[in-house]
Amino acid sequence: MTAAAARELAGQIEAHDVGAGRHWTALRLRVLGALAAAGLLLGGCAVNPATGERQFTGLMPVAQEAAVGAEQHPQILEEFGGEVQDPEIRAYVDRLGQRLAANTERSDVKYTFTVLDSDVVNAFALPGGYVYITRGLMALANSEAQLAGVIGHEIGHITGRHTAERYSRGTVAQVGAVLASVLGGAELGQLAAQGAQYALAGWGRGQELEADQLGIRYMANAGYDPMEMARFLDTMGRHAQLEALLAGQPGAADSFNYLQTHPPTGERVERASAAVAQNPGQDWIVNSEEYLRRIDGLLYGDNPEHGFVRDRMFVHPTLGFRFEVPEGFRLLNGTQQVTAIGPQQQAQIIFDVARSQSTRDPVQFLTGEWAGQAQLNGVQSLSVNGRPAATGLTRANTNQGAVDVRLVAIQWDNSTFYRFLFASAPQATASLDRDFQQVVNSFRTLSQSERSQFRPYRLRTVSVRSGETAEDYIRRMPFSEYAEERFRVLNNIPPGQQLQPGQLIKIVTEG
Repeated sequence: MTAAAARELAGQIEAHDVGAGRHWTALRLRVLGALAAAGLLLGGCAVNPATGERQFTGLMPVAQEAAVGAEQHPQILEEFGGEVQDPEIRAYVDRLGQRLAANTERSDVKYTFTVLDSDVVNAFALPGGYVYITRGLMALANSEAQLAGVIGHEIGHITGRHTAERYSRGTVAQVGAVLASVLGGAELGQLAAQGAQYALAGWGRGQELEADQLGIRYMANAGYDPMEMARFLDTMGRHAQLEALLAGQPGAADSFNYLQTHPPTGERVERASAAVAQNPGQDWIVNSEEYLRRIDGLLYGDNPEHGFVRDRMFVHPTLGFRFEVPEGFRLLNGTQQVTAIGPQQQAQIIFDVARSQSTRDPVQFLTGEWAGQAQLNGVQSLSVNGRPAATGLTRANTNQGAVDVRLVAIQWDNSTFYRFLFASAPQATASLDRDFQQVVNSFRTLSQSERSQFRPYRLRTVSVRSGETAEDYIRRMPFSEYAEERFRVLNNIPPGQQLQPGQLIKIVTEG
């Protein structure tokens, strides 16, 4: 079962009316659409100072870009777990970003550089100067120049005005949804959401090449070695292969690479090489050692505020519970929910928390609040390690076909319920039912001594001593699966390559 099917399923179970007022808005948009179609509102072509090319961005003017970014910034923080709290990391990334921004052609943009508290390897930009990188991406980089390459590329999307260009062209193509910006007031939120959607959806090949060209220009102008961008691309590719292995999909590395929509690596290496050739003899900045020492101690993996994934177990020491998924399932921790993907995508488990203002009865919560619009069968009360609970079954139709669903609500306190949603393809339901029961029965309270046993993972920068091998450090890492692959990808050390005395490397430790 795919993630898209699960999201659609969750939407069916908890569907609600979005409220009145849509007809009036639709009428105004149709009128504006007619004006756009008549060519009365399309005078928006201008020369972009960064690219020197004429560009149609008239439906999202520069002033509106800043409003879009400001509107979406708090929502991005919420979606990605907030901002990293380490003041030194935040200041370091801001200094690096501002140094790159000072070498752009857009002095009218005020830049905001944010390190998101997420272990997902990602980077993106919103219009108005908002650039985001995750601490997961920082953990994977091995030099300041590599990080500069990523940030420079995202700045290139801003100076290239790619969101405004995509929004303007997409809006003209779909005149039924045009010109939300000219309505003002309540429609600003709609425009902002569309701006974020265009920025996060992945760029076209031409825009990616343009962002590459601009990013390489900015990092070279700031003195950073452009070839480090190419080296980081290699690390990104190997990281995607590792993620595919961990997910049990070794042939699907592209699905795990945030650069999957970008131009091929070889083409980008050629561009970086050309930038180096244009500046022969320059003493390029790499700052590998300084960078590795700066990220020493950086949180790696899950934030303890959101609980930990430890192999097949999810544990939340702060809230005081744990549960375990069957062999063959992969746990993924998020800010709002925990997801487990089953073998061959035939099953999915979604775990989250919900509040009730009206009942403490699990059956009433299940049938009246959580799944009030679903046709539940076999509703019954049960006890989960001494806690009142309720369960029920239903079948839902999604774009991917019929899905069997079991819902389980477990009372935690007077107003809190923990919820399991077990979804499976109908042909797999019978064989998975016992596994689902075991997951529910594994949900229990942690003792105080158990809570203290679980500590977050952190990056540690160490200097290789004479006689030490990669295997010595791999054994120190707290991973049971693909430990060597994790170590080598983290440090971009090819298979079989030996460590050198004095070499700085990253390892992951607990605590």
